[in-house]
Amino acid sequence: MKRLYFWFALVLVMSLLLAACGGAAGGSQLDAIKKAGVIKVGTSADYPPFEYIDESGNKAGFDIELMEEIAKRLGVTVEWVDMPFDSLIAGVQEGKIDISISAFNYTEERDQVVDFSDAYYDGEDAFAVADGFAGSIQAPEDVAAYKVGVQNGTTQDEWLTGLVDEGLLAEANLFRYDRADQAALDLKNGRIDVMMADSVPMKALAAQLGGLKIAYEGVVSSGPMNIVIPEGATELAQAINEVIVQLESEGFIEALALKHFGQ
Repeated sequence: MKRLYFWFALVLVMSLLLAACGGAAGGSQLDAIKKAGVIKVGTSADYPPFEYIDESGNKAGFDIELMEEIAKRLGVTVEWVDMPFDSLIAGVQEGKIDISISAFNYTEERDQVVDFSDAYYDGEDAFAVADGFAGSIQAPEDVAAYKVGVQNGTTQDEWLTGLVDEGLLAEANLFRYDRADQAALDLKNGRIDVMMADSVPMKALAAQLGGLKIAYEGVVSSGPMNIVIPEGATELAQAINEVIVQLESEGFIEALALKHFGQ
């Protein structure tokens, strides 16, 4: 009986220790970030005016300024990590970066592997064409008749892939790019007929390159934008959400949108 009690007590102690360790691990990400004084934030700085490299070689844009302010209010500084867009979620999963901000939209597929902050901005989609485009895009599905470019790993990519799966868009006519500006250049040079992206960055790229115009604009695959957070990092998510609420109530985000988007 004593031996049985001893093993029961040992198992109970080990269970309590494991539970304590698990609880510490679950809440450790925010503590570790604050202790280090630095938050490693991944972005794909090729999507103006959300994130881009300015003439001085510095990261700039709506997301960049928003994240810098969030970090400031958390009492830490940002260490930016520029990565291809389609590797950002994996970077959060693998711990290479703490979080990511890069005009991300929530999707159920993404929610299987990471968590999201509350939304900080609502977006729309746009289809851009060259000035000399002779076709017509009256509805989103009309793009299936053309060569379409899109940034790899985006919700626009997912939506266009759905057209391929439905047999509406030929696989050979869907061109995926690591960077949005690469797609825009190919559009201008006639290698593709249409480019799909978030509306605000698409307009910025069109204005920057010239010779491009918006053929269609509306909510197709886009919507609220969120910060990507490691799955289960509830304390970190709560802290970021509290700051987002503060910034919204103070009018900071609205002013930032006016600065970068003119709206």
